[in-house]
Amino acid sequence: MSTQQPAQQQQRQQDSRDRYQSPLTSRYASKEMAYNFSDNKKFSTWRKLWLNLAKAEQKLGLTEVTNEALAEMEANLNNIDFELAAAEERRRRHDVMAHVHTFGVAAPKAAAIIHLGATSCYVTDNADLIALRDGFDILIPKLVLVISRFTAFAQKFRDLPTLGFTHFQPAQLTTVGKRCTLWLQDLLMDLRNLQRARDDLRFRGVKGTTGTQASFLTLFNGDHGKVEALDKLVTELSGFDATYSVTGQTYPRKVDYDVLNSLASLGATAHRLATDLRLLANLKEIEEPFEKDQIGSSAMAYKRNPMRCERVCALSRHLMTLAANGAHTAAVPVARAHARRLGQPPNRVAGGVPDR
Repeated sequence: MSTQQPAQQQQRQQDSRDRYQSPLTSRYASKEMAYNFSDNKKFSTWRKLWLNLAKAEQKLGLTEVTNEALAEMEANLNNIDFELAAAEERRRRHDVMAHVHTFGVAAPKAAAIIHLGATSCYVTDNADLIALRDGFDILIPKLVLVISRFTAFAQKFRDLPTLGFTHFQPAQLTTVGKRCTLWLQDLLMDLRNLQRARDDLRFRGVKGTTGTQASFLTLFNGDHGKVEALDKLVTELSGFDATYSVTGQTYPRKVDYDVLNSLASLGATAHRLATDLRLLANLKEIEEPFEKDQIGSSAMAYKRNPMRCERVCALSRHLMTLAANGAHTAAVPVARAHARRLGQPPNRVAGGVPDR
């Protein structure tokens, strides 16, 4: 190892501390979810999509896609020179073409066939759909675990009497377990919504600039059967069962709105649940775990602030607001006329949806 490498790594770490980093990632995201939306995941997914396209094109008879080209592409899926890609983007003013060139430098025998026949949204939008699918696959098992633990709690305390409230005024006896079932019922609705949204996700597929397949028809000399087979094969290689029947340049932005609504609904449940716990903490009916070395105003002798629930409420409020952003993006009428929402990339990023 070069003696310069540790120094360079330290400099990169220092540089990262000189730039704003979202606490949504640095403090609150799980390791696997942070990776799911990382540059490494996104751009390696772009390369896998280019590889899948090339494999399918070769299988369907494009002789310019050679075994040597495919081998070089496969060997360099994660060998991404981000500095070169940044330099190329400054030069070419196009992120996808910058990464096409960067991939071609790593896999020179494939340089001429990377992205063959495709439009930018072949990689950007299909990669976004993969990230959404994989994000659901991270989130849903965690929610199932939460439901399982609340179920055990409800069963354990099903007979423990407690005072129920209406308008936060003493009303009538209930049990601790019964109260917990109210939270469980909402969480089960959220699980249904998330699973349905995940199962409804499809692949954008192999479509061109305006959602047609004209460029691929040209590649295959007007053979519609081969173009349809290409779409189906790439979809299967990318882990999907079906594509959206029609698209513009992008997949339908109603999909983002649908995803964000299911997440916002979970945020509403989490906020309600955490607020209930905060109120019960004030009544000394329930407390959050207390750490042995915890100090500060949250750990005075006469009070213990429900810090975890406060964070849940704050994050939930942020999550709930994102659905409106998805609605505004889906509502842009220019998409109906010109096949693409021209203002969507920065707006989707601000709204918490992955984008280019």
